[in-house]
Amino acid sequence: MRLQGKTVVVTGAARGVGRACALAMSREGADLALLDVCGDVPGVPYPLGTTSQLDHTAKLCRAEGAAVLTAEADIRDRAALSAAVDEVCARFGTIDALVNNAGIVAPSGRTTHEITEEEWQVMIDVNLSGVWRMTSLVGPLMTARRSGSIVNIASTAGLVGYRHFAGYAASKHGVIGLSKATALDYAPLKVRVNALCPGSIRDDSQVEGRMLAEIARSLELPVGEHEETFVQSQPMNALIEPEDVARAAVWLASDESGQVTGSVLTVDGGFTAR
Repeated sequence: MRLQGKTVVVTGAARGVGRACALAMSREGADLALLDVCGDVPGVPYPLGTTSQLDHTAKLCRAEGAAVLTAEADIRDRAALSAAVDEVCARFGTIDALVNNAGIVAPSGRTTHEITEEEWQVMIDVNLSGVWRMTSLVGPLMTARRSGSIVNIASTAGLVGYRHFAGYAASKHGVIGLSKATALDYAPLKVRVNALCPGSIRDDSQVEGRMLAEIARSLELPVGEHEETFVQSQPMNALIEPEDVARAAVWLASDESGQVTGSVLTVDGGFTAR
């Protein structure tokens, strides 16, 4: 019960890695505030999380004994995020950890000069500016208490380039830079900030993940055969499981990592070691 007595906010919690993180943290004793857009975003070419999926995540976490609050909020909408943070504080009193997980992988699949202004803007606004918005709202609460942990879900695309994914790679490189700079800002105030970089994550039906399939579609790989293609580039010959990422996020959120800040933790089966 490494998170007993702590309140954790998870963005993008309706499905995928967000759901996996929420479940792992509920099993470690945390109470949870689960945020998701619960609707589609113009310019994103695939369906995003839904209200029913967010409710299902909450149900699974409550079954583990967690007190859970849910909020529908677009990571691009500061007013909606501020209202959600206020609701969390009214319910739980404080926020001990923030997992900035909300993100998109497409629009992608084009060379850099073919990306439109609108496609670039939505990628940066969700993946990078969304992390900054949540941090700017939760950070003052943590620094005032001289306690807290912020876990930013980046990607191996924040460490290396990927062909036809310039917007995604730029946004995730930005998340790592933001994490390091904020870690230095907050270090004297005893608030930790770290970036977590997963590799190719298997689309586990239990958490209703679909990001790897969307990456495959962007690359025009046959969906259904794409996992084998991605495995070939993995030194450990296996895709990353959502639970692998969630366990790392739990550790970064917990007091066990009390002297870890400004770090970039890879969960990629050795992909970026080459």
